[in-house]
Amino acid sequence: MLHPNDIQHRFYFVERAVRLASQAASAEPGLPRELRNCLELMDKHADSAREILQSADEVRIRKLVRELDILAERARRICNYIPTLSGQIKGAVSHMHSQIEELKRDMSV
Repeated sequence: MLHPNDIQHRFYFVERAVRLASQAASAEPGLPRELRNCLELMDKHADSAREILQSADEVRIRKLVRELDILAERARRICNYIPTLSGQIKGAVSHMHSQIEELKRDMSV
């Protein structure tokens, strides 16, 4: 597993990507409820991440990353199946998904 400082640094990019996706969702007219719920849950997880990361509890950190990964994958699938969504939301969700994938790969979750 990565050093705790490396995880916090890496998670900064994940958190930023989640925030950008949430902002894009706010600007998206007619956003499907399932996608909005997904992004809201990711936002909540990102909010609680600092506390979890500071605890250095590997089990909690891995659980957080798994939950974020599941939600990001769901959001990505929704974006892929709804052609009327803007490129902005699709790009933001894709970026968020890739950041979480990189964190997961770095942690070998």
